Amino acid sequence: MKILLTNDDGIEAEGLKHLVNWAKRKGEVCVFAPKVQQSGKSHSIEIHGAYEVKKVDIFDGVEAYSVDSTPCDCVRIATLGMKKKFDLVISGINCGFNLGTDIQYSGTVGACFEAAKGNINALAVSACFTSFNNAIKNLDRVYAEIEKRRMFDFTKIINVNFPEAGDEILITRIGKPIYTDDFEFLPDGTVMPKLVCLYNGSRNLEVDTDATMTGHISVTPLSPDSTDFAAYDMLTKKVG
Repeated sequence: MKILLTNDDGIEAEGLKHLVNWAKRKGEVCVFAPKVQQSGKSHSIEIHGAYEVKKVDIFDGVEAYSVDSTPCDCVRIATLGMKKKFDLVISGINCGFNLGTDIQYSGTVGACFEAAKGNINALAVSACFTSFNNAIKNLDRVYAEIEKRRMFDFTKIINVNFPEAGDEILITRIGKPIYTDDFEFLPDGTVMPKLVCLYNGSRNLEVDTDATMTGHISVTPLSPDSTDFAAYDMLTKKVG
């Protein structure tokens, strides 16, 4: 199996190093990751200028490239630019959860949406801010569950979040946002965003936010098709 690894924390991020060590046991690994931190870049790409793509010797025995652009562009340059073929794209291990509707901002998940656009199965992997230990400990179990249940037969994108502790795997749907921002308007005319947590401590284990925040591993199938099918069906329904 040929595996492309990327992330949004940067090519020198700790989580990517852990992911490389894990993925090397699963197949032939290649890394295309951002040169610098790219969190919150979602599915953005660079279309107005050139950017650096540099081969680097960071991971023992693994072909790797530093890309001075977004996670999405990392997937694009690997597949469209260099014409490399992959069976699976894995993005992570992200430092911090990607949960609820906040995944719309995620560069980690954005890379997976780009992979799915190219008809490649994609796995987004995220862990809590404080430790990667539980993700490292349970990643084999989660991947085995994905294979056992043939999840990629039903979806192109799977979003996995590992809590700091806890090993029960739950299939979940997207929950409400966990974060918002307050904005401090500074005297020099700039604005400083300040993260505010919205999570209210609910325990609906059907949704990724509650499942993960209460110590469960959440596995959420995602769709690249944003069509509101209920609205589409109503608006295209023949009248009379």
